[in-house]
Amino acid sequence: MTSKVIENGPSTTTTLVHTMSVDVEDYFQVEAFAGVVFPDSWMQRPSRVVENTRRVLDLFAEHQVKATFFFVGWVADRFPALVRDVVNQGHEIACHSYWHRAVYKLTPEEFRDDTCRAMQVIEQAAGVGVMGYRAPTWSITRHCLWALDILAELGFKYDSSIYPIHHDLYGVPQAPRFAHTLQSPKGYKLQEFPPATVSMLGMTLPAAGGGYLRIFPSWYTDFAFRQIGRRHREPVGVYFHPWEIDPEQPRIHASLRSRFRHYTSLGKMEHRLRHILGKYRFGRYCDRLQAPLAYAAVASANSAPRLEPSPQGSRT
Repeated sequence: MTSKVIENGPSTTTTLVHTMSVDVEDYFQVEAFAGVVFPDSWMQRPSRVVENTRRVLDLFAEHQVKATFFFVGWVADRFPALVRDVVNQGHEIACHSYWHRAVYKLTPEEFRDDTCRAMQVIEQAAGVGVMGYRAPTWSITRHCLWALDILAELGFKYDSSIYPIHHDLYGVPQAPRFAHTLQSPKGYKLQEFPPATVSMLGMTLPAAGGGYLRIFPSWYTDFAFRQIGRRHREPVGVYFHPWEIDPEQPRIHASLRSRFRHYTSLGKMEHRLRHILGKYRFGRYCDRLQAPLAYAAVASANSAPRLEPSPQGSRT
């Protein structure tokens, strides 16, 4: 998507409802282990995704929180009852690919096939359609902005895959920090919901999600809510994975960096979640789509910045 960005205005509500999301994948499917754990071994590994996701559901029920669950299609295919449990408790179902492969490692044809397969099995299990997509490991980058066109063509209403930061695995540093509408030359529109970031010392830094929520101290997370919510009057997009509240999961031998990213502070994550769930209000991404007053596009297309694709083509 040679993406024109139509900036959205800040929320005008008195009390912000932030956004809670869960990337439903098993502990062995993460990008950190992609070089040592391959999909043909997944069926032989002990799965913990059902038990961990049901623990998340209990935690949300305790705090009366509704969230968006981005399911890996392989998980939905194998455990359709888990998808139905999530739907029956009032949460939104969305798509997190089928094989959890980084988008920038795929061709457009491979990405389309993977996404279509994931949509089919998730919707069949859920009994409802999906509106949202999140790429594995935030892997829609400048090298594969064509993926946004494919998502719009397939009928998705929103995406949450572009992290506006510098990172060794992902990120589009020049992308807007807050919710905005992407429009392609073909006329497709797609709402983009970036994860939370803070502006500090002239840098844009990640916050309030995944390893950043698990590893960074609680004061940093609260700082993110103050800066994003109070100063910018924008909702904070929080995300995490069911395996992050499971310190007893099997250990996988991988690089020191991968093990640090995956295993650090697993025992603290539930406490961190309880802290923010008890302190802030949360809702689903589909709820934000239904709030036109708060998220109406107010900047003209001509004045909007652009996300320019990388000249290097469809792969990194």
